Amino acid sequence: MTIHPFTLAGAQLIALPTGALYWPDENLLCVSDLHFGKSERRARLGTGSLPPYETRDTLTRIEADLRITGAKTVICLGDSFDDNAAADALSDAEKLWISTLQSGRRWVWIEGNHDPGPVDLGGAHLAELPIPPLTFRHIARPGASGELSGHYHPKAQVKTRGRSVSRPAFLIDSDRVILPAYGTYTGGLRSDNPVLTRLMRAEAVAVLTGSAARAIPMPR
Repeated sequence: MTIHPFTLAGAQLIALPTGALYWPDENLLCVSDLHFGKSERRARLGTGSLPPYETRDTLTRIEADLRITGAKTVICLGDSFDDNAAADALSDAEKLWISTLQSGRRWVWIEGNHDPGPVDLGGAHLAELPIPPLTFRHIARPGASGELSGHYHPKAQVKTRGRSVSRPAFLIDSDRVILPAYGTYTGGLRSDNPVLTRLMRAEAVAVLTGSAARAIPMPR
């Protein structure tokens, strides 16, 4: 696994190629925008159908990252569920799987705009979480420092072998990290979108996910 180590506010962090972030000193794994139940919600609202396996696929990848890192704290940075009804609609097997992953760990659900209220699952439910020198929240705040957030599902384009490839990406500068969406079926906002270029400093990098974590200057 090719990783991308970096420093934010003095904390030594690692961007994993899966889209998860690992903080070794805290033995902490952070993931964002899981959007469990996306296929169920689309079917319920009549907005199109998707193969109904995305929750299992996302859980499989979380389980693998926990096995690799051995993390004892997990922070989910909001929009963990596509809405509160999607959380209620999880199968018993999926709820048991989440409970098994939570066992023996501190598990924190940060509130998102898709899932603003608590869900009937284990773990703590918080609007945001400070673990000095860092703060974990769902949506980035202009002027913040030492901040980890999600929400925007950033992606970046890179040219390879004569064609452009778009990948989910971490956006990283000296103030903040915006994590890519970890969940299956989650789309993305291009890094050159003004919403993101206004948040990120000129020296920001994009760390592409995929088979390896690859850092490039953030496309603007």
